[in-house]
Amino acid sequence: MSHASVLIVSDDTEFARCVAARWQSERCLPVITLATSDVWHAGSAAGHQLVVLGPVRDAGTFAILSDLESSSAVAICVVEEEKAAAHLRAQHPHALVLLRRDAWADTLLLVACEALRRAEAVERAQRAERLALESRGYATLGRYMLELRPRVNNALTSVLGNADLLLLEPGLAAGDCREQIHTIHTMALRLNEIMQRFSSLAAEVQAGEKESQAETEAAFHRVVSGP
Repeated sequence: MSHASVLIVSDDTEFARCVAARWQSERCLPVITLATSDVWHAGSAAGHQLVVLGPVRDAGTFAILSDLESSSAVAICVVEEEKAAAHLRAQHPHALVLLRRDAWADTLLLVACEALRRAEAVERAQRAERLALESRGYATLGRYMLELRPRVNNALTSVLGNADLLLLEPGLAAGDCREQIHTIHTMALRLNEIMQRFSSLAAEVQAGEKESQAETEAAFHRVVSGP
């Protein structure tokens, strides 16, 4: 959680100082940014996993919480009165509303740490899902290339064979034409080399998969059989 980023928004300097100081005593300290309501804008929460909202001037609390509805950041709002807390909970159910009572800083820290852990877990799950989608895409591409490999090899064999025939008969092509045929022949050889390397890689992957499967089956049998 040390890589997490927290934004504290309040026009009460004592509130911001108290929250920041309370967090300093924790072993896992996130990156903390302090801001006042006059510099707040709709994009202020970008890059932060958590926004702690304290006392602000005028009706800034409702405006800031409205902006946070479209943000992925978790919002925690600390208020003085029970009536204001009930109103905020009704208007902004996405936000966590706490009362500023005895030991409120400890309660805020507990809730904030849990919110950051959940945000981190969601981020890890989303990252794993993206990686899984990319892996499936690469696997599909690999299977497609394996299916095409025989046809590509056949086409390269035909190109190389015809280029060899033309180069063996000097009278069939001369000058620039012969140079172009030689270039075609050279490029075909390079493509053939690439395909051979790909074939070797595919064989290694298949061998690795069989070995991994064998090890998994052996481990399963050991567990089933017991000591």
